[in-house]
Amino acid sequence: MRVIIAEKPSLARAIADALPGSARRQEGLIQCGETTVTWCLGHLLEQAPPEAYDPTDKQWRLDRLPIVPIAWQLTPKPKARGQLSVIRRLLKQASHVVHAGDPDREGQLLVQEVIEYLKYRGPVERLLVSDLNRPAVVRALSQLQSNQAFQPLYRAAEARARADWLYGINLTRAWTLTGRQAGFDGVLSVGRVQTPVLGLIVRRDNAIRDFTPYPFYPLWVDIGVEHGTLRAWWAPNAAQPLDDQGRLIDRAPADALAVRLPGARGTLAKLDQQEKRQNAPLPYSLSALQVDAARRHGLSAQQVLDICQRLYEQHTLITYPRSDCRYLPEGHFSGMQNTLTQACANDDTLRQWCRSADFSRRSKAWNDKQVGAHHALAPTGKPADFTRLSATEGHVFRLIARNVLAQFYPPLRTFEVKAEFSILGEAFRARGQSVLDPGWKPLFTTREEAPPLPPLTLNAPCHVIDTGVETRETRPPEPFTDASLIKAMMNIARYVDDPEVRRTLRDTDGLGTEATRAGIIETLVQRGYLVRQQKALRATRLGTALIAALPRAVSTPERTALWEQRLGAIADNRDDAQAFQQALVEDLNALLRQSDAGKLKQSLQSAQGEEGAPAKRSVRKRKSGANAKSGARRKSNGRAKSGRKTPN
Repeated sequence: MRVIIAEKPSLARAIADALPGSARRQEGLIQCGETTVTWCLGHLLEQAPPEAYDPTDKQWRLDRLPIVPIAWQLTPKPKARGQLSVIRRLLKQASHVVHAGDPDREGQLLVQEVIEYLKYRGPVERLLVSDLNRPAVVRALSQLQSNQAFQPLYRAAEARARADWLYGINLTRAWTLTGRQAGFDGVLSVGRVQTPVLGLIVRRDNAIRDFTPYPFYPLWVDIGVEHGTLRAWWAPNAAQPLDDQGRLIDRAPADALAVRLPGARGTLAKLDQQEKRQNAPLPYSLSALQVDAARRHGLSAQQVLDICQRLYEQHTLITYPRSDCRYLPEGHFSGMQNTLTQACANDDTLRQWCRSADFSRRSKAWNDKQVGAHHALAPTGKPADFTRLSATEGHVFRLIARNVLAQFYPPLRTFEVKAEFSILGEAFRARGQSVLDPGWKPLFTTREEAPPLPPLTLNAPCHVIDTGVETRETRPPEPFTDASLIKAMMNIARYVDDPEVRRTLRDTDGLGTEATRAGIIETLVQRGYLVRQQKALRATRLGTALIAALPRAVSTPERTALWEQRLGAIADNRDDAQAFQQALVEDLNALLRQSDAGKLKQSLQSAQGEEGAPAKRSVRKRKSGANAKSGARRKSNGRAKSGRKTPN
């Protein structure tokens, strides 16, 4: 008997529907002739607690840290024992097994750890399903591979699970016990991803709190040229009192120049005119979709993930959603016209966009070299019944369909002009843009980035019609939102100080994974470290205090992002899981030596005294870890308050 083990019931049903013959459903399985399909319910197993290795470690004690198992153990989750018994019985009868976990690192771990825990020793094949529609599943069933080819992926997933356990258990116990010494009666959860994410928010909140605004003074001129007028902005030279962004911070030079400018004549000294082509945005990965859905529809990252799971499992309208890829297989190109035509048939806007698409156009999105275990999110071709979708499900489906449709539209073609005028020996700059062909742009927005300039000729004369000096004020950085935090986690290298590490991280997947980023944010909220204030994510007093007390290395992204890089190397068979764990244990020993009750007490007291900080939330006790220069120049990272943009 062949036994297929799916990651979840929805996948099991899709596989059973794609098998020949009639299906007979029983408790925990579906019988299809000589094949039995069963399923996991997410993870059926979890890492055993510390006391499973040594009963002494049931009590939390600093002198027992670090806890490092010699022979790792898994234990069934309490609610999973029934389904685990079903799989155990089937494996005893199986002639061979098909592993049908999701096509990613975690999916490989989830099913294979069950197979190994139940000590099955027969042949195992691998089924990769990224689209629950019947034709796609039938195709996948005809392309089974040996599970042996996926062992590096399994080792990477196993190394990740064990490393998370080591990091979370040991650091959570250490700082919780230190917290008790400091007078805090609660669990201080530390995790290898959640804590750096919290650190990002705390440092942003601190920058906002500590920001001191100051004024700056852009000077504009309305210039007459041969074929019209335009507005340009003074570009003061380095001899003027400027901040680090080239903004004038003393009004006197601007006022003095403004008095001399009316009626003054000059010439167009520099002219840069060029046509630019911009291809459509690629289809979505999950994180890219979460960013756009948050901005356009105000959805949290977790809401987008949950919606995508329903669109994938319940409605079967989209392909596998937890993807980090923004490219599509080349083999899908020929059938995409039919897929999109059917998928978009019940929405007026999508249907019109589909009619206007040129399905002979092949964008760079079709690239097998960029597709790994997953491809970008795309419609499956099943017609979307919007009467059965919630409003938010409809919004998310339309975004996914739109980005794939955009691949069949021509590039956006613009004519961009940058001009620099020389008047009274000073430089004044203007820029404009005219749209030659909107291409894909109307699917996204009709807003122009910059108005067009009148026709210009290099060295042509000009004269000043009017001028003025504005008073603006720098603004602090914006607090993080779901959209900006997900984007920060995707592009974590921007938040790394070390230039060597930053270069290393530029091409990695960032902080967390597509499947975990939304959950990390929600975990921080649930544990009382973050609160949502309208769309903003702000650190609570407790979250702020924890980051202040932890070693900086724990709350910055370098370590965990490098973890992901090394786990990727293990998955590619370029690194060793045991060496990775040994390096982590050495790291843990160094971090544990830095726990300081006095520092933590001071941090908690300081955070409690902050005016305007969100109130501390109670934390449930847990027994396991959580997965300006002086003088003329001044420096500031502040932004300009509202007003016309000043070109740099």
